[in-house]
Amino acid sequence: MNDILEYQDTQTIREILLSARTIAIVGLSSNVLRPSHFVGFYLQRHGYRIVPVNPREKEVLGEKSYAALSEIPFPVDVVDVFRASNAVPPIADEAVQIGARALWMQYYVISNEGAAIARNGGLHVVMDRCMKVEHARHMGRMHWLGFNTGVITARRLKISNQ
Repeated sequence: MNDILEYQDTQTIREILLSARTIAIVGLSSNVLRPSHFVGFYLQRHGYRIVPVNPREKEVLGEKSYAALSEIPFPVDVVDVFRASNAVPPIADEAVQIGARALWMQYYVISNEGAAIARNGGLHVVMDRCMKVEHARHMGRMHWLGFNTGVITARRLKISNQ
């Protein structure tokens, strides 16, 4: 297994977040309690065009849902995956075929095979990271849900007893 940190590069994450405009979310659900819905809602509220990819949905977040990436009739910048890890390789292959610029795998979606397919096809790859969390961290939006500490870090602060 490759070192997962190579797929969590800060510069790559920032580049994707700053340049992307259209995000196809594979596995986007209309169920407001699902993480995919919340992430899609957040990203849409922050200016990205969200394209649902889910054969079980007709429409999510006011956008037509497509059964597959190949059915989307316009360019996609990022393919954000909310599916099981073993579903990633064919998704990565399809992302390459449609000319996406990045493959993003959400928390716990880990596929070195999918990452290799995407990289070999010229895509940037992010793995085991949440696009909403990374957007909030890098774009100064951590306050959106009351998390603004003024410090951008993933490490816990040590509280000293005085």
